[in-house]
Amino acid sequence: MRFVGALLLLALSFRLSAQELSREQLETALEAYRRILLDWGGLTRYGSENAELKPQPGRVVFLGDEITENWGPEFFPGKPYLNRGITRQTVAQMLVRFRQDVISLKPAVVVIQAGTNDLASVMGPSTEGTMADHFMSMVELAKQHHIKVVLSSVTPVCDCFTKMTARRPVGKILSLNGWLKSYAARNGIPYLDYYGALVEGRFFKQSLTVDGLLPNAAGYAVMAPLAEKAIAEAIAR
Repeated sequence: MRFVGALLLLALSFRLSAQELSREQLETALEAYRRILLDWGGLTRYGSENAELKPQPGRVVFLGDEITENWGPEFFPGKPYLNRGITRQTVAQMLVRFRQDVISLKPAVVVIQAGTNDLASVMGPSTEGTMADHFMSMVELAKQHHIKVVLSSVTPVCDCFTKMTARRPVGKILSLNGWLKSYAARNGIPYLDYYGALVEGRFFKQSLTVDGLLPNAAGYAVMAPLAEKAIAEAIAR
């Protein structure tokens, strides 16, 4: 077991060396990857909580990665919104848990936010075509179960605090956002443009991010009304 752990730590050291992480940060990342080996799709993260929920009119599920998971409920006081974000998750992993964390909860709307970890190859290399397949599968599942969809853009990054653009190149972010916007338009789905609201030039506006990847409170405050508007648009459609 120690040998496997050492190999994983070595692999992570090479994969994340561009960010010059400390040993403590690497160990934290290693522990996260250990959990992934035990539960790749993240089905245990919200499984028990989901089982205790009762039906609620107007429910909205925010499905996403760490950008969603770190978004506190204080930005939507009194709203029947459920946060189903999981740090480091990719589009493929969200597809695995889509039935449990979205369909089974019978929401009126699902807000899908994903892609930044695919671009960073957190779970290994992923092409735009593969990501597109997974996004389309989630949209088709939602429609089959009469759930309205909002598709969110990938948020910008910056090298304001640590090196982020090496793993998430601006060109790849723009390309994936272009596909998401086009696909949403073709299918009558609201496109939630977080990117345009958070970017300055081609990078995450420093005053709106905590580390160059995650929004800070001011960033989430910018995002919240945009999400509300997109949700209302989805319901109206």
